[in-house]
Amino acid sequence: GCDASVLLNSQGNNQAEKDGPPNISLHAFYVIDNAKKEVEKMCPGVVSCADILALAAKDAVALSGGPTWDVPKGRKDGKISKANDTLQLPFPTFNISQLQQSFSQRGLSMDDLVALSGGHTFGFSHCSSFQNRIHNFNNITDVDPSMSPSFAASLRQVCPMHNKVKSAGANLDSSPTVFDNAYYKLLLQGKSIFSSDQALLTSSRTKALVTKFATSQQEFYDAFVKSMIKMSSISGTGTEIRLNCGVVNH
Repeated sequence: GCDASVLLNSQGNNQAEKDGPPNISLHAFYVIDNAKKEVEKMCPGVVSCADILALAAKDAVALSGGPTWDVPKGRKDGKISKANDTLQLPFPTFNISQLQQSFSQRGLSMDDLVALSGGHTFGFSHCSSFQNRIHNFNNITDVDPSMSPSFAASLRQVCPMHNKVKSAGANLDSSPTVFDNAYYKLLLQGKSIFSSDQALLTSSRTKALVTKFATSQQEFYDAFVKSMIKMSSISGTGTEIRLNCGVVNH
């Protein structure tokens, strides 16, 4: 989202980021498009799609009961969007060292990793992203032993081995439309969805932060805000202010 390249539409033979495998479940791009139309009426060519995306993320958190913050502005929009670039995103199957490497490449610390993982207080995952934990986990057991048995059983019901329901999946925490610290509480109970969530308990540093955020929602909010501001300073490759978020200006 650094240069709003995820908003660009696929064109001709080029598959854009929004059509890359990890982003298939992204939707409601019209929300950003509608905001851009209104902003363009008021002050044409001034506010980038990337800034609108960052502001919308902040508003989504605040309107869902979470904290608010001042979003640094001045991003430029990118012209290039390739589906293959989405393979650089952290995978839900990553272990702690893979997560650390992925975040450090972007100038983010282990503290940022734990705080930003709290974004999983929102949303929904399809079965394919956590199938590895509930079927054929390894040679010894079908189910990830770090998972609560009752929780795993409920997921196996929703996502059978040969699932044919495209929309099947699970919420990422018990209150998926409220920005709270339930994600961390459930993680400590063995009720996390992704391997990358569970991985946060495999390092003493990250486990201590998970425990702190599970105990204090305010500590989580403070850390999340700092990490979001830090993440928003990752430099994109933007060179222009797009007049339409879905297409490159000509």
